[in-house]
Amino acid sequence: MVAGRGVLMAPPALMQDRKAINQRWQRAGRAPWVVLAMACLVSGIWGGLLRLGVNLPTPEHGANWITFHGPLMVCGFLGTVIGLERAVGLGSWWTYLPPILTAAGSIAIAGGVTQPHPVWLVASGSAVFAVVAWRVVAIQKALFTVLMAVAALCWVVGNGLWTQGWSFNRIVPWWIAFLGLTIVGERLDLNRFTRPSKWSRPLFYGALALFMTGVVMSVWWQVPGERLTGTGMLALACWLGWFDLARRTIRHPGLPRFMAVCLLTGYVWMGLSGIWMIRYSPLESGPFPYDAVLHSFFVGFVFSMIFGHAPVIFPAILNFTATYRPVLYLHVVLLHGALVLRVTGDLADIFWARQWGAILNGVAVAVFLLNTVASVAIPPGWPRRAKR
Repeated sequence: MVAGRGVLMAPPALMQDRKAINQRWQRAGRAPWVVLAMACLVSGIWGGLLRLGVNLPTPEHGANWITFHGPLMVCGFLGTVIGLERAVGLGSWWTYLPPILTAAGSIAIAGGVTQPHPVWLVASGSAVFAVVAWRVVAIQKALFTVLMAVAALCWVVGNGLWTQGWSFNRIVPWWIAFLGLTIVGERLDLNRFTRPSKWSRPLFYGALALFMTGVVMSVWWQVPGERLTGTGMLALACWLGWFDLARRTIRHPGLPRFMAVCLLTGYVWMGLSGIWMIRYSPLESGPFPYDAVLHSFFVGFVFSMIFGHAPVIFPAILNFTATYRPVLYLHVVLLHGALVLRVTGDLADIFWARQWGAILNGVAVAVFLLNTVASVAIPPGWPRRAKR
């Protein structure tokens, strides 16, 4: 130990060792929940493919994978990862309760446990997550933090309806609001340092009002509520496509352009999902239009956001450093091409297009996971550096 400014200070080398040890412990503590979230992702995708008649091995509890394909993806994977990301940012032990509860409940569902206990675990996790979100508002009161807190409340409402036995097509608008408002809030956070247009805020509030009014109305008046929700989704997508920072960063090469491409294509899918929600409401009117609406949003929009932010988010959660490489475009192109095929099959009632689109969407997610691992495991400059 050495003295400095009247206090005992550790040598720099020792401080670096301690920092490395702390990072390893943090990584070890977070990794299991990331693994459980990935297990929910795999079981959800597997169940979705089984629903479309893809000839895959059916696990012992595969019926739950098929029935709860959507909740495993939305709550088990996305909800757990979002909760873990928020907990990492705040650092308090209790903020890790939401991803623990949602992961535990979702894994129980994937393991074949019958209702209602796993559903209540997931609902409890979302309720604690709402408390975490409003804690963030207390720390930093801003439009984007309030918007993400409202998104958390939408998740609570949706999961509350789930515990009461509501059908998933009636719950979906609330889950769309949870993910949509969370992503919009994150984009507002990143855009807050840019000079806003005088029209940006009024237009945003108008689009947001349409969207939230529709979501709330859908509980009592399904058809007008869903159509208004779809109108709000289209309006928010147009607002994001015009005012988001991605329109500027797409001019910059490397990672900024990659992220911008993911974001802008995602906004297109969000708008298309809104259009089809308007056209095909009520969502129980047919399985294939329902499939087009949901997967345009949850795959086209949400996974585009995941792909775009993954080089930043996953390393931050697990204390890794990721390297951008152009090969990351592979899973982006594959995802969108497959989704075009799937939605075409839905709307034109072409079975093979629907099925192969779903298969290739699963392949795109697998390639994404491999590329993400490679961006962490393979050092910059490889293999040229290794040959020297």
